[in-house]
Amino acid sequence: MLAKVLSYGLSGLDGFLVEIEADISAGLSKFDIVGLADTAIKESKDRVKSAIKNSGLSYPIDSITINLAPADKKKEGPIYDLPIAISLLCANGTISLQKTKDIIFFGELSLDGSIKKVNGILPMLISARASGYKTFILPKDNYLEASFIDGIDVFVSDNLKDIVNHFLDDNDMSLKKVQPSNYSEIQKEALNNIIDMKNVKGQAVAKRALEIAAAGGHNILMIGPPGSGKTLLAKCFAGILPEMTFDEALEVTKIHSIAGLLDGSKGIIINRPFRTPHHTATTVALAGGGKDAKPGEISLAHNGVLFLDELPEYNRQFIEVLRQPLEDGQITVARSKQTVTYPASFIMVASMNPCPCGNYGSKTQVCRCSPQQIHKYLSKLSGPIMDRIDLHVEVDSITYDDLSSKLEEESSSSIKERVNKARDIQLKRFKKSNIYANSKMNVVQTKKYCQLEPEAERMLKTAFDKLKMSARAHDRILKVARTIADLDNSETINLFHITEAINYRSLDRKYWI
Repeated sequence: MLAKVLSYGLSGLDGFLVEIEADISAGLSKFDIVGLADTAIKESKDRVKSAIKNSGLSYPIDSITINLAPADKKKEGPIYDLPIAISLLCANGTISLQKTKDIIFFGELSLDGSIKKVNGILPMLISARASGYKTFILPKDNYLEASFIDGIDVFVSDNLKDIVNHFLDDNDMSLKKVQPSNYSEIQKEALNNIIDMKNVKGQAVAKRALEIAAAGGHNILMIGPPGSGKTLLAKCFAGILPEMTFDEALEVTKIHSIAGLLDGSKGIIINRPFRTPHHTATTVALAGGGKDAKPGEISLAHNGVLFLDELPEYNRQFIEVLRQPLEDGQITVARSKQTVTYPASFIMVASMNPCPCGNYGSKTQVCRCSPQQIHKYLSKLSGPIMDRIDLHVEVDSITYDDLSSKLEEESSSSIKERVNKARDIQLKRFKKSNIYANSKMNVVQTKKYCQLEPEAERMLKTAFDKLKMSARAHDRILKVARTIADLDNSETINLFHITEAINYRSLDRKYWI
């Protein structure tokens, strides 16, 4: 007898329909799986067989063939255990095939018939809903993740026996229906384990630059000697970023779900990601890839922060990988068997010493490095990478008077309040676009929204000629000036706004020329 049930697979962030066809025919007992299945799927025949038997159900002893269609598309992971088991039970007459029509099944089976959590549920549910499917049966441990998708009926169970009983008895209540979760309520319960800006003494210029970076979504590089507070400031940065919208949270959760990093306690990621890869990380770990083309640190930082501490210590190839995502907000992972494009719209916060000893350019310390050593150290960062960083900030050593001062520093909450007001202005400005921050403006939008007063126009022209800026640097200065004007609640960009923006682009001329 032939039976067919439905499931879904993943290609990058998009799901695709998978039809599981089971054929039971007379002959020697065997179990074949075809349809470009990976090793984990081929091994499912042993899990499925034990799960059915240990659930007290009838397992066919004839010749079994399972086909995963479309046969030319690669399928991965143990997610198909449950639909394979259901298709077999439909083929041998245990379950009526009509009752499983248009239901999507996901789940990994244990040998005792229990069902384990699977990765990537969220993007598959969203894709299936877009294709018109409304009913799903999932592992119980995926309950919270599924609760944020509206307009569908989702049932969960922790064992195969209860699912079979659900189809055998119309009055059976073994399966639990997923109730929708309220994102706003869960967001209030978010735990932000952050360091408050008020704990950072001094460094007013760096704090101001970080406020601008948070308000406009700009990339920032802090340059200074060891112990000046660069890492501490970067950790505080997370506390002044605006809260994620529900759509942003869904995007982030999809990526982390695919990577298998989703915390099941809430089912959705509430706080903006803050990724800090070690400088020994490989290029594949940063960009993504491997045999399964999984997302890397760049994509895991989507809608959040990618913090690179001591930037020149990273491999040169590692740093150059950042070029495309810093410009386009996405990264394409190409492998021999598949090509996947992941979103990668993040704020890059980087820090570095100005030389190997860390004291070059310091007002209080003496540099012990030779000119050749300094040049070799700084040349690890190419001009194109520096051009893609909007704000270059010098962070000098803290004085004793700063550390011992009794004056209370401004808190993260008060800075965040100004950041949120500036972001609200931008959200209204770009409400008809698919962007949310000034840093994401294209050339047409930059020309439209970055209107300069005459004095500001003359200042930018002078700086452009004197500093020999690129066209990219010119546009990024305009975007930063637009953010500064938004923080000042100004419609136009005046001389003060453009001057401050230009000052944040001068350090690359100081250290790299």
